[in-house]
Amino acid sequence: MTDSLLAAAGMLSPSLAGKALALDYLEEEQRRQMTIKAANISLYHEHQGKPYVINLIDTPGHIDFTGRVTRSLRAIDGAVVVVDAVEEVMVQTETVTRQALSERVRPVLYINKVDRLIKELRLSQQEIHRKLARIIEKFNSLIEMYAELEHKKWKVSAAEGTVAFGSAKDRWGITLKIAQERGVKFSDIIEAYKRGTIDELVKTIPLHEAILDMVVDHIPPPHIAQEYRIPKIWRGDPKTEVGQAMIECDEDGPVVLCVNSVNVDPQAGIVATGRLFSGTIEEGCEVHLINAATSSRIQQVCLYTGPYREVAKSMPAGNIPALLGLDKARVGETITTVENLTPFEAIRYISEPVVVMAIEPKRSADLLKLVTVLNNLSVEDPTLVTTVREETGEYLIAGMGTLHLEIATTWIRKAGIDIITSKPIVIYRESIRKPSPSFEVKSPNKLNRFTFRVEPLEPEIVEMIVRGEIRDGMPRKALAKLLREHGWDSDSARGAIAIEEHGNILTNVSKGVQRLDQVMGSIQIGFVDAVREGPLAREQVRGVKVLLEDAFIHVDPVHTGPAQIVPATRRAIHASILAAEPMLLEPVYKIVATLPSTMIGTTTRIVAHKRGRISSIDQREYLACVTGELPAAESFDLADVIRSATGGRAFWQTTFDHWEPVPASMKLEIIKGIRKRKGLALEIPKPEDMLT
Repeated sequence: MTDSLLAAAGMLSPSLAGKALALDYLEEEQRRQMTIKAANISLYHEHQGKPYVINLIDTPGHIDFTGRVTRSLRAIDGAVVVVDAVEEVMVQTETVTRQALSERVRPVLYINKVDRLIKELRLSQQEIHRKLARIIEKFNSLIEMYAELEHKKWKVSAAEGTVAFGSAKDRWGITLKIAQERGVKFSDIIEAYKRGTIDELVKTIPLHEAILDMVVDHIPPPHIAQEYRIPKIWRGDPKTEVGQAMIECDEDGPVVLCVNSVNVDPQAGIVATGRLFSGTIEEGCEVHLINAATSSRIQQVCLYTGPYREVAKSMPAGNIPALLGLDKARVGETITTVENLTPFEAIRYISEPVVVMAIEPKRSADLLKLVTVLNNLSVEDPTLVTTVREETGEYLIAGMGTLHLEIATTWIRKAGIDIITSKPIVIYRESIRKPSPSFEVKSPNKLNRFTFRVEPLEPEIVEMIVRGEIRDGMPRKALAKLLREHGWDSDSARGAIAIEEHGNILTNVSKGVQRLDQVMGSIQIGFVDAVREGPLAREQVRGVKVLLEDAFIHVDPVHTGPAQIVPATRRAIHASILAAEPMLLEPVYKIVATLPSTMIGTTTRIVAHKRGRISSIDQREYLACVTGELPAAESFDLADVIRSATGGRAFWQTTFDHWEPVPASMKLEIIKGIRKRKGLALEIPKPEDMLT
């Protein structure tokens, strides 16, 4: 589809459109015929005699790279959601639509591969109309489900021109408006395929006009979109000068840019790309990086045209500049000429890394080079998490799925490093089933005492933390009010002092403890340390409310440093977790498979055999859609098993859905396996082990 848009803008030969995959410019993308990295390009388009610049970001479709979609959405105001006419709305359609609506990005719909309905399925015109209408209805149900009340009006309609139909491979596209203007009927399209006159169809209804006209007519320009987007993604005061400049997309206002993509260029270094919400950014401009708490001077201002950067000297608000010279910039950074500006909301991913593998260089001499490459990969893709396991010295990379890790290791090898990798394994979480008793723990010097207990955190609170709706740094009164609305008592709500991003809260319910404020920073560090690696298997903790009930703090500050407070806090929290019926959580995938009706039984048996469940079977005219869930740990050979059992006739997608307790019969074996892999004693510690 993007090839046709580039060809219309004179950036690609029309004869290559649909074959060049110009924005899939990486060798690995061309080889796999899939988008891996998001690619930016600015297009020129004339509509009804007026010129327009359309900033386009082509994003990946595979669920493992959904983090790149999330980051791209911060920079744009509208999304063309592409749906396969045969496969219809799939799990990834739901994922990207939900992502777009969460950022107040307006979606329009393009139904692609209509040629397959005509040539392969040989549907009648009435059957094609029914199928397309079902896709529109299903897509609108997603908007009804995920859009805020005031944006449910964004539901799409062929009559209103917010739906386009076509074949990107054959380079034709049509909207109802274009059909009426040019006197083209659907029967004419069917006839063109029967006669083999597709080239004439392309001249009459070229794809780029359908897509770009729809974008111009229905995607709001920046100065309109920012009025409702800024309050969602920026928590500062909209009545201030900088707030008004962003809402109005004022190119004469102060510079305010949110970084949505970072690339590491071998020659130029860090290239930070993002949406400019206010001001005009120029070469040589000195800016503040709010999150990094530093200042830098912009060495060069560019715009991307696929793989290439074109020097632009300066760019006004509403555009997506690429900046050189900002070595500390990372995804989500707020870049501005205003000191102490409230930063943009953190970019929140709807999924999280659930698969990990160990990696090491074949030659020890390549170790430093490997570290550099891993650091660069994690800078470019924050959803690819790299860590070092201190007990074993292993380097670990965690990603959204096996393909995510496979691509990462491919790029490491392309950097000239021969590596050895382990088999991918899933990441687990630790949690609790019930409240614990209180535990008193002394600091290592025996001069400070703390009493803690834990409770399960309400699931809705956990999800709000993960989504960023509850976060560290929130105003205390607003946080307390929100927690009370979800059933917390007043003391616990007022005492909430630390929020950990994976769904844990520390709250202070102690009374009259002297000198507590002097060590509260160390207590918070101990809390984060304790939930980052739980006591069962050193896995991340999720869904735990930690209550500080009492404390005694020594009068002499020399005896109350972090070396005393942090380990005491960690041991008390771990003891409490171990006494609260600790459980291990495993990641569970949602699976959606489209297949011939005769294959339903085969597919449901495969899912059941892998500890999965079927939630629904949607019978359609020629295909069935089977929806279910299965543990991620059972998915590694899923492709081979389904492909073999169905003769390659099933098409499926999996996406992370939720965390679920590991079955009791498997829990101990899995924990021991994790502990052995991490170089820990095989026996799970007891609460009393934490107190000594």
